[in-house]
Amino acid sequence: MSWHIVHILTYFGDSMLLIPTAAIMALLLHHKSDNKRTAWYWLLAFCTAGAVVSLSKIAFLGFGIGSARFNFTGFSGHSAMSATLWPVMLWLLSARLPTIWRTAAIAIGYLIPLMVGISRLVLNYHSVSEVVSGLILGFTLSSAFLIGQRHTRPRGFSLWQLSIALLVPLLLIGHGRIATTQQFLQRLSVQIAGIDHAWTREELLKLRQ
Repeated sequence: MSWHIVHILTYFGDSMLLIPTAAIMALLLHHKSDNKRTAWYWLLAFCTAGAVVSLSKIAFLGFGIGSARFNFTGFSGHSAMSATLWPVMLWLLSARLPTIWRTAAIAIGYLIPLMVGISRLVLNYHSVSEVVSGLILGFTLSSAFLIGQRHTRPRGFSLWQLSIALLVPLLLIGHGRIATTQQFLQRLSVQIAGIDHAWTREELLKLRQ
């Protein structure tokens, strides 16, 4: 696997891509679903993933709460957020496809986050425990949403509507700009905890020695 492909895969979990995409999905669900609460359920699932990831990172960066044994400094945000979004995204876009093709599309939605998680490990951004826990968190939320909406059948997309729905995500992928979420959380954690610098993985692992 080339480094270029790895970086493309990891971008499928970047907040710069996922947050605008999640907002677009909420608008689509509002207009395409007969149940107007569906959009709110989606926002609840996505925001819950973001909140849990952020709190886990603040707990470590600000207060050193983690696990040296499992090399855990917080949920992998890329893994958790992509596992929350992509299964639902593919479910939404495949709304009017025959069952076999819709099932295949949703399966791809579950496969994408797995590839994102692998890319985070290859790039050495996270430990196995952080990626696995992030995937579990995200898949739990997306699966809960899909199970809850199993009787919901969003209206299909015309080619024009599909193009509009995918335009922003495709432009963001093409641009490749990376979110600065981690830096923001580091600054926020330092301010909340009232410390000079954020905790690092190296400091945590020293506790194991």
